[in-house]
Amino acid sequence: METWQIVLLGLLEGLTEFIPVSSTGHVLLAGHFLGFKSAGKTFEVLIQLGAILAILTVYFGKLWHLLISLPSDARSRRFALGILLAFLPAAVVGAFAHKFIKSVLFESPMLISIMLIIGGIVLLLVDRMTLRPRYAEVTDLPPSLALKIGLCQCIAMVPGVSRSGATIVGALLMGVEKRAAAEFSFYLAMPTMAGAFAYDLYKNWSSLDPAAVSSIALGFAVAFISGVVVVRYLLDYVSRHGFQLFGWWRIIVGGVSLGALLVLG
Repeated sequence: METWQIVLLGLLEGLTEFIPVSSTGHVLLAGHFLGFKSAGKTFEVLIQLGAILAILTVYFGKLWHLLISLPSDARSRRFALGILLAFLPAAVVGAFAHKFIKSVLFESPMLISIMLIIGGIVLLLVDRMTLRPRYAEVTDLPPSLALKIGLCQCIAMVPGVSRSGATIVGALLMGVEKRAAAEFSFYLAMPTMAGAFAYDLYKNWSSLDPAAVSSIALGFAVAFISGVVVVRYLLDYVSRHGFQLFGWWRIIVGGVSLGALLVLG
């Protein structure tokens, strides 16, 4: 694999992981059209570690405050419980459906393109709805609501749906304010992506060779740098402009890739 291809895929991962456009869908489609194949799609999953570390870096202060306040603050304990409950559905489904997801869904660029388009339409419709949010702070979400958002996240097992897109749309429809919905998606991303990384590494450890490790390391570094930029500025953008841009982006990318697949195969 050429260095510029590794950099491109790492850049796509970091720039799209936390916005509702499906980072996995973008990386898989780019890999398909570039002719890039990694053993068991390991590269595409493991470079997500860069995005995980990006959000840990930006949110370190908030995470540290949450950690030290757990013994004394009931609100912090409730929020931590909510994140844990939201993470569990994807963990269970991902573990049981891992082989099907990697061997079937990840190998279906046509499906990815269609899901990008459908998800874009859904995002545009929801963004234009007149919703009355009941929860303006991410720490105010009750555990039962967090669990429901976590169930929405399971839809994103289908590449092209978008993990952040599924959780954000679910949260918006259940009364969470736009900024808080995006921020909850950030927090939920940490255990979800870390779990996916660890499980995939465990499953594919034997297929990694020195060349694959160096490619993953470079992709990880690029994903980390670009991910930091996105995490720092996304919440302010969403607060001012909503999700319309991301909806149109999904439709354009999905439409172009679908057309290319139909014409070129």
